[in-house]
Amino acid sequence: MKKYIKTITFISFLAVAEMLSAQGTIEDYKRALSLPEKYRNTVPNANIFPHWIADTDEFWYIRNTPEGEEHVLVDAKKKQRTVMPDTMKQRLADERRRPFFPRGPMRYWGERDEQRTGDSIPSPDKKYTAYIKNSNIYVKETASGKEKALSLDGASGEYYSARLYWSPDSRKVASLKIRPAEKQYFYLIESSPSDRLQPKLHKREYAKPGDALPFSVPHIFHVDDGKAVCPSTELFASQYEISRLEWDNDSRNLMFDYNQRGHQVYRVLELSAETGLVRTVIEETSETFVNYQRYYKRNLKNGNETIWMSERDNWNHLYMIDCPSGRVKHQITKGEWYVRDIIHVDEDKRMIYFSANGMVKDEDPYFLRYYRIKMDGTGLTCLTPETGSHTAWFSKNAEYLVDTWSTVDAAPKTVLRNARDGKTLMTLEECDLTGLKNLGWIAPEPFVAKGRDGQTDIWGVIFRPTNFDPNKTYPVIEYIYSGPGSAYTPKTFHEIHWYHQTMAELGFIVVQCDGMGTSFRSKSFENVCYKNLKDAGFLDRIPWIKAAAEKYPYMDIERIGIFGGSAGGQEAMAAVLFHPEFYKAAYAGCGCHDNRMDKIWWNEQWMGYPVDSSYIACSNVENAHLLTRPLMLMVGELDDNVDPASTMQVVNALIKAKKEFELVVVPGMNHSLGGVYGDRKRFDFFTKHLLGVTPPDWNVIEEK
Repeated sequence: MKKYIKTITFISFLAVAEMLSAQGTIEDYKRALSLPEKYRNTVPNANIFPHWIADTDEFWYIRNTPEGEEHVLVDAKKKQRTVMPDTMKQRLADERRRPFFPRGPMRYWGERDEQRTGDSIPSPDKKYTAYIKNSNIYVKETASGKEKALSLDGASGEYYSARLYWSPDSRKVASLKIRPAEKQYFYLIESSPSDRLQPKLHKREYAKPGDALPFSVPHIFHVDDGKAVCPSTELFASQYEISRLEWDNDSRNLMFDYNQRGHQVYRVLELSAETGLVRTVIEETSETFVNYQRYYKRNLKNGNETIWMSERDNWNHLYMIDCPSGRVKHQITKGEWYVRDIIHVDEDKRMIYFSANGMVKDEDPYFLRYYRIKMDGTGLTCLTPETGSHTAWFSKNAEYLVDTWSTVDAAPKTVLRNARDGKTLMTLEECDLTGLKNLGWIAPEPFVAKGRDGQTDIWGVIFRPTNFDPNKTYPVIEYIYSGPGSAYTPKTFHEIHWYHQTMAELGFIVVQCDGMGTSFRSKSFENVCYKNLKDAGFLDRIPWIKAAAEKYPYMDIERIGIFGGSAGGQEAMAAVLFHPEFYKAAYAGCGCHDNRMDKIWWNEQWMGYPVDSSYIACSNVENAHLLTRPLMLMVGELDDNVDPASTMQVVNALIKAKKEFELVVVPGMNHSLGGVYGDRKRFDFFTKHLLGVTPPDWNVIEEK
């Protein structure tokens, strides 16, 4: 009897403890959900977006005041700031409402433009018009209306592109002759459409790794005598894409870009309009991948030089190419830092304005700054020297720039600068965080530790709950997106980073960092991802998190979870498949769980072509049998970015392997982490598996 009473007492104690935990959790949930509204507009003028007025030294922006929005007009030359007149405000509002492009049917992003139709193109001297008719190229005399066919061999199965390129002398027309490939599709079922009871079937064009691609050959036609120039394809035989057709100034040669299938060779080629010979002007090669999406090419007006961006010395830099010889005249930028974007090229002054990161030692190498440099590589000048990550808007003539900078833990400041030397001409806005801090806001903390090699710095951020108590211990959750081609850890100020801070409010420490395999560092830093997307920088993330926990013992890394979407969904699941000794639970949203199932341009870039065993090794489907940790999968039924079948194939593999997991399918949802419902499920999942308490009843939360 005493034993029975003790059992009842123990059960009652557990029930009371669970009730108290749930009550505490309800308060945490309520606080997390209220943060966006709570912090809204507490830091006025934190987001300034200036608009330069064409052909003037004036710009305008909107600032927030206690009385409402105020349109500010600034004359950069006079360094004067005034309230915008109502008449001007109305005119600008009307212009902004006017569509930038003519309205027309929106093409799905994955749909290939076959270039079969297009507008007629007048010659520079206006004497002719070129156009496509019956898959062939025709020209018509403007004066007489007389029509002439330049090509006769075009057909539906091998046709001439409607993108036509007149030579500057109006005597030649260039185009691509295209042999199309069979299109591939995937299908989506919309279970609960808003306009009818019965489901809808949606079809999406979608090329995947290994699928056939079109084959294009540049052709040149002489208008006067009808001469056709068709080159040998030897230098562009294995195509991913032919693009950027451009005539030289004297109309003798046509330049075009060749991106080789597998992305290990990228060439700028030149086709002679007279001989039909093709020669290489610029060539990039890599044993891993040529990151062609980062490249920049600018043919100068002198016709002899090209500014070219390349990672050939292990860092992303600018080179001056001598076009006639194809040799590098000189390297314009150089050093262990990364050129990001070209902002403006002043050919008359031989000056380049650009953004870059990593140039300043002993600080976060991802901080973005703006620079100018002479084309001969001298006169490098930093235009935005203050510590932080900068965003700049240059005037059309590059005489001035508006500069905003901040860090994750410091408020933005916006100034007007002289673009010649970066000198501050006037302060536009300074933000005050007092009101935000009075509401309990805690800034994210930048944190740096060594990666897998014990030498390379890995940079990230740490988020704490607003009721943080250093005497307590907190499970850790990592937010991951490690897809190569960019870097993802926040670097600038925001009142709230939604995915991070809301999770932290539930009683977690939330972290994010950029491990090897991401971009904006060295080429060798990024190369780690090649044919190895399952790496996802985990060998850097794990020591980084351990270093943070060593500094902050309240971080309990025996209870660590991970979540992400898209590539991050693939990586979150990979964490518990390949590193279960460290990661204890994963939420994987809309994941591309097998790179053979995802879009061609992303996956062949990093995983290579042809499709080989590395795709299998990196597949969450093929490795689903390794699962030993709690896993929640989320997918939207209308995801047309990543084929939902990728998630369902993981589900199928897990079921066959007799593994336990949770699946959330959201009707009508596109590519996302599940929206509001996905947030709820993610909150509950980590509350249950890392905090070890039963999640609260959402009906109760909604009532309160």
